[in-house]
This record gives sequence, structure tokens and C-alpha cells, in this order.
Amino acid sequence: MPLIVQKFGGTSVATPEKIQAAARKAIRAQQEGNQVVVVVSAMGHETDHLIDLAKQVNGEPPAREMDMLLSTGEQVSVALMAMAIHGFGYRAISLTGAQMGIKTDSSYTKARIKTISTDRIRRLLDQGNIVIAAGFQGVDEDFNITTLGRGGSDTTAVALAAVLNADACEIYTDVDGVYTTDPRLLPEARQMGLISYDEMLELASLGASVMHNRSIEFAKKFDVPIRVRSSFSDAPGSMIVSIPESPTVPVCGAALTRDEARVTVQGVPDTPGMSYEIFKRLADRKITVDMIVQNIGMEDRADISFTIPSDELKETFRAVQEAVDVTGATGLHHDDAVAKVSVVGLGMADQTGVAERMFAALAAAGINIQMITTSEIKISCLVQRSQATTALRSVHQAFSLHTKPTDANQWLIGQMSHTKQSPSEVVERLRSTNLEQLTLLDISLLGDQARVTLSGVPDTPGLAEKVFQEVASAGIFVDMIIQSCDGYQGETSISFTIPKEQMDACMEVLGKTGYRFRKIGGSNDISKLSVSGIGLRSHTSVAIAMFKALADEGINVLMINTSELRVNVVTEGKDGERGLKALQKTFADALV
Repeated sequence: MPLIVQKFGGTSVATPEKIQAAARKAIRAQQEGNQVVVVVSAMGHETDHLIDLAKQVNGEPPAREMDMLLSTGEQVSVALMAMAIHGFGYRAISLTGAQMGIKTDSSYTKARIKTISTDRIRRLLDQGNIVIAAGFQGVDEDFNITTLGRGGSDTTAVALAAVLNADACEIYTDVDGVYTTDPRLLPEARQMGLISYDEMLELASLGASVMHNRSIEFAKKFDVPIRVRSSFSDAPGSMIVSIPESPTVPVCGAALTRDEARVTVQGVPDTPGMSYEIFKRLADRKITVDMIVQNIGMEDRADISFTIPSDELKETFRAVQEAVDVTGATGLHHDDAVAKVSVVGLGMADQTGVAERMFAALAAAGINIQMITTSEIKISCLVQRSQATTALRSVHQAFSLHTKPTDANQWLIGQMSHTKQSPSEVVERLRSTNLEQLTLLDISLLGDQARVTLSGVPDTPGLAEKVFQEVASAGIFVDMIIQSCDGYQGETSISFTIPKEQMDACMEVLGKTGYRFRKIGGSNDISKLSVSGIGLRSHTSVAIAMFKALADEGINVLMINTSELRVNVVTEGKDGERGLKALQKTFADALV
């Protein structure tokens, strides 16, 4: 018999009437011949209410007791949902995380799922029950109640779908699918029929609130098809699967992360281990680091910039000040009025000119770019927060995201599932793994690259667009792009990597542009080391472990570039092979 996991978020169960409406959807799915597991979040703003209560009692409540408290929100919801189904004359039973056998580690308030025992759930399903599962929670080895952190109910639903080898996982929410951007910010945003796991991972990490990144990590790892639907209609919604909506469109969506702060550590000695000294202190404090940009050092010193949530700036400054004292860096600067605008799409991996289109759109709107990072499927630019919405609209229009692609894949839309691995394959993988352990897919060395660095670039709108337009018009393929602050007021530095054989042509083009840079430099002897996989954002230790492994080998990091799916570092060419071996040794247990 087919099995469906349905998840209802807090807005979908905020009132008794909404709980009854959700119950009817679950009953209808069972009447259509499916076994049904329903994952429920706490009602409405109940979790916020419980957090406020805790702070009234204790300004810094113990994490263990917070988990004990917050888990009660879902316990209320599952009991009411089961009551509603009984009231309609059907069978249901509610289960807490512990009763389901969800075992986690002991990281209170942000626990990771280790194993799930499915025996009890399957027995109850076979008895004709709709199983109502409490999202967001589990128990550790000592039976302490733990919670999974933000988006935990999404994670519970997809994890259950994985271990039960469900035919579909339906996420019911207050929107009717996944949009090209937040429709609350841009009314012209378009609902997508399909989006790939990788694209959704990047958008989720950028703040797309429809799904949480940990749940998408589960889906990608265990091949779980997800349908995002509205709780308040029967619209088909959007499917999250392994393929993109269009095979040719370079960008599928845009996102805005508004509450960002930028921190720049100036004058960091350009020697091995400096990045590690900075970021290990942030990791120890559980500070979420997003964009990381380290550009080429000048006069044996480099600047390292990174972004964090603005509400973590105070704690970040404490951590980084320690690193400044240890490393001998010359300064520390911050800006807490910035925002990040990004575009995402699988198609940009093999299409040229995508970055130029984004830079041109921002330049046309008079928006200055403070930082740039690129990955294989994402480009992010840091801008002033006051210009954030204008920046988002500019790039959304530049890539015509309001228009449905003419070659949009249609074959999955309206279906409940796609071709899945056989149950035996999934079961074997689930038995042999810690469910949320880091999964690395590749550790690679790219040695045929060259690096170009422009120092003393006037920090004015449109200059990045003009530079890369000239480079692209010469047929030069640009890979990594990094823009960071210079130590000089009103100037910035831009570095990018290109194929080694195009180095001379690129330098010739830049020499003819007539732009006044303080210095145009580069090297045709670099190595790019990459670690890619599932869970790089939620496992914040990956970049730290990379920096440490390279530092232990005495290898200096010249450039850093991060994304949801990959961390890239550039070293001197002679250090490439040695760096690769160091990373392979460090991540041997995580590589599949």
C-alpha cells in the first residue's frame, strides 16, 4: 500500500478549525488508498510564546530545560489532531518523538537525528491508524528530550519519509508552492512547478522560509520527493526533486537575506593557519558564518571578510577580537546595515555571462556592490540594506524570473512521486548510517587555473559589471569571483579564477580597458581545492576542518569561497597535491 507523509506547519494548525481542516486532508489521503503519517508543528506562535515565558523566569534558561519546555507545543498539536480525526469517525494515534523512536545527539536546541525506529509506526499503520507524529523533537541516548532547532518539523517529516521509504512527502504551509522569490517582497514572483534539490538547498540557506535546509539535505541524500502545497486549497503546489524546472535557464530563483552584518579583519598576516585561528573561535561559539571572502594579500597581509546574522554581531566581535590579538591583524571593521541578494540556478554552471547580467542589473539601479562570492550555482552580492528590495527586483527582472520557461519540465507536475531507489537500497543505506552525518560527495583538485587580482578598484556602482563584460566579450570563462574590501578607503579588490591558457589574453584585455586600478596582478600557478557534499551549511565544521588540515601542512590559503554545497580554497600551485591528500585524510570517514 502506498505511504504518504504529510506535514502541517504552525499556521496550518493555528486554530481548532484549521486543525479540523488538516485532519480532513489526512483522512482523504487514507481513503484514497494510502497509509498516512502526519507530522504536526506547534500551534501558531506557541513556540514563541513558550520562549517568552522561559525568559520571564530566567534570562538565560538552560538549554536542556528549554527543550523540555518547547517540546510541549507539538505534544498539544498532535493530541488535538488525533482527537479531530477520531471526531470524524476514523482511527488515529499521536506519538511524541520518543514514542516514535527518534534518537538524536545531545546538542540541545539544535539536535541532529541519528536513528529512527520504524517498527511501532508500521505496526500502527498496518492496524489502520493515521499516525500523528510530533515534529521538531526526539530523545538522546539518556532519554533526555531534545529539539531539532529551526525548521525541525520539516526535518522530522522528510526524515520519516526517508526511513519509511514513503512514496511522497507533502509539506502543507501558508503558501501554495515554491516561488522564484518571496512573493511578500515582490508581487511579480512566480510559482515554480519544479525545483531541484541543489537549487532549493541554496535558496533555503539564503532564507527562503518555505523549507528549511536540513530537510532538503535529507531529501537529497535519501531521494525523497517533496511536494510543497497550501493548507488552504487543493492546488498541486511545487515538486522538489532531482531535476530543475528548465534544463536551459541559467537562474531559477533570487533571494534576499536582509538582516546581515559584515565583519572585516584587516591586515591578517598572509601565512598558514590564520583563517583557522579566526573561524575556529566563531565555530566554538556556534556563530553562523555565511559569506566568507579572503582575497589575495598585499605586502604579506590580507583582509578577510565574512557575513553573519546581525543579531550575532556582538558575540562575533568578542570572538574575532581574540583572533586579532593572537594573529597580529591590524584592524577590525564592521557594517551592520547590509543585505545579501543572490541568484541561484543549475544552468549557470555551464553558461557564461550570468555574473555580468547580475552586475549590470545592479549597476543600472545605481546599487554599489560591497562583496561578491560565486559558486557553481549561486552568485551573491552584498549591498546596503536600504537598497535591498530594489536590488532584488532588479536581478529578478534581469533574469525574467516572472516568466515561465518555454522548455519547463512538465512530466512530474501533478504526480505524487518520481522514480525512486528500490526499498532494499534505501533500507540498507539507512541502516548503515547516522542519518544526519556529514556526507561528502567529492574532494577535488583543479590545477589548470590562473588567478587575476585587481587591487585599488574604485568602489563605485557598475565597475564590476564593466570589467567582467570586457572579460566575457573576449571569450574568457570566469570561475570563482571574489570581491572584498581593501584596506584603503573607497577602494575594493576583485579576484577571479580563469583557465590557465586564457591568462595572457585576460591580462591583455584588462590592460586595454583604461580603468585606473592601483595594481593588476595574477598568477598562472595556483591550485583550487574543493570539498562538496550534503550538509556543508548545517555542519559548520567543514570549512574549519579544511583550514586546519591545510594549516597543519604549512599550506597558505590565498582565496576562500563558500556555498551551501561546496567550499573552495585557492593555494599556490605547488601545494595542490599535498593539500588534496591532507583533505582526503581529514574527511575520509565522510566521503562516499
